Amino acid sequence: MNLPAVTRILGLLLMIFSLTMLPPVAVSLWYGEGNWDAFIDAFAVILLAGFFIWLPFRKIRKDLRLRDGFLVVACFWVGLGLAGAIPLIMSDLPLLSVTDAVFESMSGLTTTGATVLDNLDNLPKSILFYRQQLQWLGGMGIIVLAVAVLPMLGVGGMQLYRAETPGPVKDTKLTPRITETAKALWYVYLGITILCCVSYWLAGMDVFDAISHSFSTVAIGGFSTHDASLAYFDSTAIEMVAVVFMFIGGVNFSLHFLTWRNARLDNYLLDPEFKAYVTVLAALSFLVVVYLKVAGEYDGWGDAFTKGLFQAVSIGTTTGYTTADYSAWPGSLPVMLILASFVGGCAGSTGGGIKVIRWLLIYKQGVREVLRLIHPSAEIPVKLGNRAVPIRVVDSVWGFFSVYIVLFGVMMIALMATGLDQVTAFAAVAASLNNLGPGLGDVSTGFALVGDTAKWISICAMLLGRLEIFTLLVLITPAFWQR
Repeated sequence: MNLPAVTRILGLLLMIFSLTMLPPVAVSLWYGEGNWDAFIDAFAVILLAGFFIWLPFRKIRKDLRLRDGFLVVACFWVGLGLAGAIPLIMSDLPLLSVTDAVFESMSGLTTTGATVLDNLDNLPKSILFYRQQLQWLGGMGIIVLAVAVLPMLGVGGMQLYRAETPGPVKDTKLTPRITETAKALWYVYLGITILCCVSYWLAGMDVFDAISHSFSTVAIGGFSTHDASLAYFDSTAIEMVAVVFMFIGGVNFSLHFLTWRNARLDNYLLDPEFKAYVTVLAALSFLVVVYLKVAGEYDGWGDAFTKGLFQAVSIGTTTGYTTADYSAWPGSLPVMLILASFVGGCAGSTGGGIKVIRWLLIYKQGVREVLRLIHPSAEIPVKLGNRAVPIRVVDSVWGFFSVYIVLFGVMMIALMATGLDQVTAFAAVAASLNNLGPGLGDVSTGFALVGDTAKWISICAMLLGRLEIFTLLVLITPAFWQR
């Protein structure tokens, strides 16, 4: 274990992260607000903390090994999540406890979108911008983590995705070096964000809201600058812009990059996960729209279509925007939408959930087992496209799925032990572990009403979901720390 090198990297990351305190200062000064000093103080604290962590190990140049990589990833998300809470603690408005500030910060960076804040419309613009910025930075971090870092550690959805998918997306590296890969993904991410921002502005948002919501839309985050979320704007055009870019954000960013580089759409059309992703969202949207109309929730097909499509795509991609109180919808719709968040986005996207590629492999494995009952002696491979998937990969998917469900049950029981009812506990874990945001019951509009213990359990769930579970669980195994 190369702890000095890990510590040096963490110090550098904190110093770089301290610079993110400066844009909210500019926003505060631009709008004539008086809370810019909270961000200046946070900038100084985080910068100095990073400097003094980095200073003793600044000359360390040893290469990181596999175990060091796991530790760096865990320290990155935990450290920045805690550091991100500092300006929220120091700010006079809103007045947040340490627990609430850490919850809000971690929810932003993991692009979960759950919040403990209310009365957003009256909060300082700098605080609102900072929350959106956290999600945007977290979304970029997730893409680099999923596409460039986790595969090097042998974990994560992209590991099996790039190893097993045929066709043009099978490149083991987008570009030869991890820094070049990160740069390429950054350009794609930034370009999509700019397109989203301009589209929101043309659809009727002012510049501040367009920038802010483009940050959280592309990041599949769900934070808004208004209590009513996108329903505040009462605009079908804005809702449809959001649907388009939520859909784009849930797609593997490697496909976006390869399509942009090669100027060919067949990168999408040849990809099994993308086709499954489209199929799931289309089926979910159809069911929701028809259910709403048949149940009489909306009088016309127009409202049923726009509200149903928006909520289906938002919840299905784990974004978490709302334009209607879906928790009050009739029948099984609220639970069906929550369950859809377990599927989530594609591997290598900013979406949460178990990921489409894993569900696709679970489905194909299920079909194979049925065929084996009919033809016991036949050799029936699990295939993605025209290529057989090694049994080791299928086993790893089942292992991930099993641990995911067990952790879900454990955390749900833990939340119920804090006093939450069954519906609220179920929805709170689903909203946190799937990086969704809004839930049902007492967390349908936020986590302000739950206790501190429940919030810390939810924070752990956010991290586990964002880091695809094993990246954190490996750190608590004795074998990891043995020489």
